[in-house]
Amino acid sequence: MSKKKSSSATGTVTTFGHGTARATPDLMRVTITVESRASKVALAYGRAGERVAAVTDSLRSDGVASADIATSGLSVRTETVWVEGGGNKITGYLASTSLTVALREIGEAADPGPATVIAHCVDAGGDDVRLGGLELTFADQDTLLATARDAAWADAKAKAQQYSDRAERGLGPVVEITENTSAPIPLPRPRSRGAAEIAY
Repeated sequence: MSKKKSSSATGTVTTFGHGTARATPDLMRVTITVESRASKVALAYGRAGERVAAVTDSLRSDGVASADIATSGLSVRTETVWVEGGGNKITGYLASTSLTVALREIGEAADPGPATVIAHCVDAGGDDVRLGGLELTFADQDTLLATARDAAWADAKAKAQQYSDRAERGLGPVVEITENTSAPIPLPRPRSRGAAEIAY
């Protein structure tokens, strides 16, 4: 907190407010990577495409909307080994692509639940499937952030009012607002935090 006075006897008081919004995660993001090896580029490319199609079909069969399945570009790279006296020798080709999937039915009553959906993907893609990170998050982060902002504003204003009362001065219009926010972090009781600095 800082308090400033100008030569015209107009003062300001700066306070920091903190607000928290709590919610239960209602969205899970899953990264599924398909890696297919073959002796020729075309074979690796074709196999990866088949595996991705199988995984995608599995997701749709389990009720995942097409809009919740995002596919990255397919890449192919050579795999080599070092041969003494002969340098690098190509042993095959690796084609890979990734799916980022949003699972919206993640509660205890979900049927199928996230674990089942993921297991079906592994079954569909076979040994070419690799699972990446699982992220719990919130589908409507804007509402959480708005709630945290309201709480931060009320906190900052209450502090400013207290100091102005102590100084026997009234609060005028807001002069400046700055904001610091942190991304929501799922916890046993998840929350989204917001902090506001208000100058009067």
